[in-house]
Amino acid sequence: MRRADRLFQIVQLIRGRRLTTADYLAQRLEVSMRTVYRDIAALGQQGVPIEGEAGVGYRMRVGFDLPPLMFSKQEAQALVATVRMSESRLDAALARQAENALSKILAVLPLDARAAAESLALYAPLPALDPATSAHLTAMREATEARRKLKVGYLDLGGVRSERVVRPLACLFWGPVWTLAAWCELRNDFRSFRVDRVETLQVLEETFRDEAGKTLVDMNRQREAQEHGGA
Repeated sequence: MRRADRLFQIVQLIRGRRLTTADYLAQRLEVSMRTVYRDIAALGQQGVPIEGEAGVGYRMRVGFDLPPLMFSKQEAQALVATVRMSESRLDAALARQAENALSKILAVLPLDARAAAESLALYAPLPALDPATSAHLTAMREATEARRKLKVGYLDLGGVRSERVVRPLACLFWGPVWTLAAWCELRNDFRSFRVDRVETLQVLEETFRDEAGKTLVDMNRQREAQEHGGA
């Protein structure tokens, strides 16, 4: 790797983490710790606002930014592949944004990288989500971000209907289906709901805050404990 490319990678790695150690940088870049220290010093001399010190870690001062990134042919192809594979499984609103983002990236690429990306012979011709499931997924995703409760009319696999008020925690994709991880106020416990089995959905005005024992982290811990206990 050229030194200029290595310096650029160091900036990117430090920007992406709260605190980055020299040992982490050395392993990622496959260079010695001495080289990392020398590169950090060179970046500082060039005006890059890296804070920290050897033996502790480094971070980027808030507000620092770089010019738009350029991608290699392989990186551009990876982006195209990712969007193609995910589009049919995303809700319609997010799929459009993914396509828009990819178009912006392709528009500024060198011609050879753009041609390589657009000619990538990799597709994912899966059936798109049905309109109702797509709309519900959009509402669930936005409610999760806004921390707003949901009123859900649900039909379980046994054919039993129920109506719940839940705190949406995350939308999870399991290959063929999406599920909503939530805290169910009816059951006073965590529940997962298949999005394609939601019959009615209402986003409520009532918001919620994280409470001990009712967060996604708590749900994952509970699941892990159950799995280990059943082993």
